[in-house]
Amino acid sequence: MRNMGSVATTHDSKWPSAATLLHAEYVAGPRNVALVGVSTYATSVSMRSASSTPAAIREALKRFSTWSFEDQVDLAEVVALIDHGDVADPDGEGGSERVATALAAVDARTELTVILGGDNAATWHALRALATESLKDFGLITLDAHLDMREGRSNGSPVRQLLEEGLDPLHVVQVGLGDFSNSAPYARDALASGATIIGRDAFRREDVAVIARRALDIAGADGRKVYVDVDLDVADQAIVPGCPAAAPGGLSADEVRRFVREVTSSRSVVAIDFTEIDAEQDSIDRRTVRLAALLVLETLAGVQRRSA
Repeated sequence: MRNMGSVATTHDSKWPSAATLLHAEYVAGPRNVALVGVSTYATSVSMRSASSTPAAIREALKRFSTWSFEDQVDLAEVVALIDHGDVADPDGEGGSERVATALAAVDARTELTVILGGDNAATWHALRALATESLKDFGLITLDAHLDMREGRSNGSPVRQLLEEGLDPLHVVQVGLGDFSNSAPYARDALASGATIIGRDAFRREDVAVIARRALDIAGADGRKVYVDVDLDVADQAIVPGCPAAAPGGLSADEVRRFVREVTSSRSVVAIDFTEIDAEQDSIDRRTVRLAALLVLETLAGVQRRSA
């Protein structure tokens, strides 16, 4: 049987793959976006492997071109994706320090940093590292089926951990919450904290861009920097079989894609992560990691929309 996950290499000079956007160091001229792998998995409440999902997402970039039909722009002419590799053993002893060191190495001229998980523990690691001692100066948007308000320390607890460490709940917006994916006690905790909750049904009533802009207004109020967490189990299970906690009835790939492009077009957004993917559990056609790779490109398309 042919492996549908393999990528045929093309030598057509007029069809460059999106993998050509990857560079090893800062590129003068185009807008620079950093890429860092934080492949957490050890504290997951769902069964998952230690496989490097970031590596699979990088490989999947070969499936796409650099041309945005919607914006009529070639990303290769306006954006460079600077690959800082993967953080070694982010779950292990000293893992948080290694994440902080990797993110500190990102050039200050970089417009945005993309973090590739790993499970949602990567969000806690990355936002803490970026904020250093100033979590109160950040806003957080999560696109997630789950509240991530569990007690303890796991991939189900990053929002609670960040709130306990000083993140202002009035600038936390949780979008895409699904029915029967959260508990009543944790839902009460989230609402009592003052966080803004936008359920999945909002996508049936409003345009995606309207929801995204409302989230940006709340998270980025008073000039705050905004971190965006995209947990891909917010999407329908049929399109993300590599997300262990995904369920039927989630968002469409297009809804997720449009949300990502809209939020990253805002200069307030300084980082975005894509989490809760296990490449080893993906389908043979690699549809989950291919969606994650597409969302990296949507991020770059969003950045190129920003005003100078």
